[in-house]
Amino acid sequence: MILAQLTVNGRPVSGQVEPRTHLADFLREQLRLTGTHLGCEHGVCGACTVLLDGVPVRSCITLAAACQGAEIQTIEGFDDDPVMGELRQAFSREHGLQCGFCTPGMLIAARDIVLRVPGADEARIRTELAGNLCRCTGYRGIVRAVASVATAERSAAPGAPAVTAAPFAEPAAARAEMARFTVAADRPALAPVAAAAAPASSGEEKGWTTFADSFVIAAAPEPVWRMLADFPLVAACLPGAELTGHDGRTVKGSLRVRLGPISAAFAGSAAIERDEAARTCLVKGAGSDGASRSRTRGELTYRVVPEDGDRSTRVLIDVRYNLQGPLAQFSRSGIALELARRLLADFAANLNARVSPGGQAATVPAARLQAGRLLWSALWAWARGWFRSGKT
Repeated sequence: MILAQLTVNGRPVSGQVEPRTHLADFLREQLRLTGTHLGCEHGVCGACTVLLDGVPVRSCITLAAACQGAEIQTIEGFDDDPVMGELRQAFSREHGLQCGFCTPGMLIAARDIVLRVPGADEARIRTELAGNLCRCTGYRGIVRAVASVATAERSAAPGAPAVTAAPFAEPAAARAEMARFTVAADRPALAPVAAAAAPASSGEEKGWTTFADSFVIAAAPEPVWRMLADFPLVAACLPGAELTGHDGRTVKGSLRVRLGPISAAFAGSAAIERDEAARTCLVKGAGSDGASRSRTRGELTYRVVPEDGDRSTRVLIDVRYNLQGPLAQFSRSGIALELARRLLADFAANLNARVSPGGQAATVPAARLQAGRLLWSALWAWARGWFRSGKT
């Protein structure tokens, strides 16, 4: 047994749990917070959604032992929350609930949308709520309720509740809203900065995920452009990457990531098309992981532009990828996207280290690449479903 110590709805709590005990079971059985509902128990339906350190998570696939020191907020903890109060009224007004089973998780997800995407339109709301399933309402009333509060939140006076949720994986229609990112030389995390132009996407297709980011390198554009053509250097700065061959126009290698108990190594090749005059590059590649029988295809476009009077360089990234096979569920849940952004952040930090005094990159090994508690939770759910289905 493990002593789990965490804060639930503002109150410190503790309890003995088995390593396999999920957060939802701990909340319901030990704390008697039964507003957190259990539906699919596979992280699909969203009925068990709670906030973990301010971020919505599936408590049915989150291990209670992994939440040591975390702050949890369940539906019972929103009694005095003004946004949740407006949502409750809107759900009632717009007939956004019937049996009520999905409603706690739906309300928590809706509050996250209202705070993170004020003024979200119907298409965006439906995309954001795709992980919360309802068997009764047909969603129209739910969408109307969320839209009414989101519109009001956009018009709210300064001092409205601060946005605390993590960024959502943007669909193509919402790319204009995508925040730009930069990386300081001494910090691997991506931080929001002012919007900047990004290469045009080649379009969204079914099964493809698209996102755009950027980062800043503390060097002039020309040396940065040359560094990005140095494939051994690029591989050395990308955690988990191994270069096995290159001829200037094609590269071969593998990318290994360890996601909790699961290790994947995608081996493949990519074609490189560099435009020296425009300082843009298109990378098209494909790879597969033999262990999981998963495969991926992708395109990456980057553009090098001067910043701060040519004293630094912004690298604009536009990515689209398609992940197929057993690991594709990570792409559907957004975990693959978060991992891709983490890889990009670590790569930028390592590249910045190369241009800093001393010129040595503090590379991050593949075994340390994790996307936080959400990743761990989903991985355990994936492993549990895998073994239950008899695919061992």
